[in-house]
Amino acid sequence: MDTTRYEALAAGSAFGIVVIVVGGLIIAAALVWAVGLGIKVKQREPRTPRGGEHPTLPESGPVHETQQRREPDEVPRAEETGRRLTPHELSSSGSRRSEDQSRPRWDDGSSGSFGSGGTGGK
Repeated sequence: MDTTRYEALAAGSAFGIVVIVVGGLIIAAALVWAVGLGIKVKQREPRTPRGGEHPTLPESGPVHETQQRREPDEVPRAEETGRRLTPHELSSSGSRRSEDQSRPRWDDGSSGSFGSGGTGGK
């Protein structure tokens, strides 16, 4: 019986196990170092404000806030102008302020945004 071959295989597998264990230890050490680094970075950050330290709204309400209805700024078709618009000729906003600033209301018999707006099975 030739045991040299079995001894060589056993030595190779033992070396593989050692490599795996050493690699695992290196990864574990790197994770421990990363957690320690994260804790140090967190300690250098300013603390979060307490309940009474948060900014509050003024009594007059939010400032610099407006509500308005917008409507799409239609792009003229090439048939209307005789030529196509280039990108620098387009406006920066895709909408403009609507003339009618009243809030839209649901109409009786419409289903809102669902379906075709029909009677809805009435």
